[in-house]
Amino acid sequence: MFNYPLLLNGLKEGAKGLSPAYFAMIMATGIVSIAAHLLGMSFVAVALFWLNIVAYLVLWFLNVLRVIWFTRQFFSDMADHRRGPGFFTSIAGSCVLGSQFVLISGNYRIATFLWVLGIILWIGLTYTIFTAFTIKENKPTLDEGITGAWLLAVVSTQSISVLSALIASHWEQPYKLEVNFFALSMWLWGGMLYIWMISLIFYRYTFFKFSPGDLTPPYWINMGAMAISTLAGSLLIVNSPDAPFLRSLLPFLKGFTVFFWATGTWWIPMLFILATWRYVFKQFPLRYDHLYWGAIFPLGMYTACTLQMSRSMELEFLYVIPRYFIYIALLAWLAAFAGLVYRLVRHLLVFIGKQDHSKS
Repeated sequence: MFNYPLLLNGLKEGAKGLSPAYFAMIMATGIVSIAAHLLGMSFVAVALFWLNIVAYLVLWFLNVLRVIWFTRQFFSDMADHRRGPGFFTSIAGSCVLGSQFVLISGNYRIATFLWVLGIILWIGLTYTIFTAFTIKENKPTLDEGITGAWLLAVVSTQSISVLSALIASHWEQPYKLEVNFFALSMWLWGGMLYIWMISLIFYRYTFFKFSPGDLTPPYWINMGAMAISTLAGSLLIVNSPDAPFLRSLLPFLKGFTVFFWATGTWWIPMLFILATWRYVFKQFPLRYDHLYWGAIFPLGMYTACTLQMSRSMELEFLYVIPRYFIYIALLAWLAAFAGLVYRLVRHLLVFIGKQDHSKS
């Protein structure tokens, strides 16, 4: 017979150790799927879409179990300067999945539900986490407390802007006007938040000791936050005929969209150089870590945002970038997914071994 107490213990163990940042897998899988869809790779896009739905439901199930069984640990993570920003992946993951429902399946009902959920999570988590960081008495120093993961707050904000713009293009007036204004407001706030945070992150880069262990994969969000800002700006440009205030801001929208894209592009060689320093020169071990999903998301987002910007601003000479960059994103996703499957299979074999031992 099946050992249900052992299964329960396994679920508790998995829920207890679940990182708040694991929704980055939904972000990464979702945006690679969207990029593949935009480039006409239908089979890849649809396969990743359905996989993302399953992964999203499983992660929410495990998080609910974590709240029930490990309530104190769950909420204490929100006040942790390193783990707290990981909660923003639940917002971005929900909105990226919502964008998949719009673009791949045309299901605006589920997309709207995920949009509302993302807004509720954004309000709750933004003010809870940053209030906790502000009023807590024992705070880490800047070099110990801040990482690239902090920019997930920017990504979550811009993901709401992206999904808002996609939904607004489907709705009728007057809601179309209001949702476009909301998308614009979130886009502007996300850009301002990036300027605040990247200043601290760049300061930490250049004026504090930096070891290979400090260069965690979420530092790729330095680029990813600008890529999703570019995507949001491009969609606002596309929506400008439906909103007079967007038409009046069109030169501003185009200028800042290119500004975001250029900033994100600058980060790419820098991040590859630092990755080479970490893994080649310092020989840091390369093994599966859930944080790598935070590095794959920017690759897929840069592909999607460059393609969307080139279309919205008629910059055909940029088409060559997403046509080739998509394969870098796909290879990175496959590597991370293979690492995840290997880890799950290994844990499953351990579980089966324990069950056989209990029977004997």
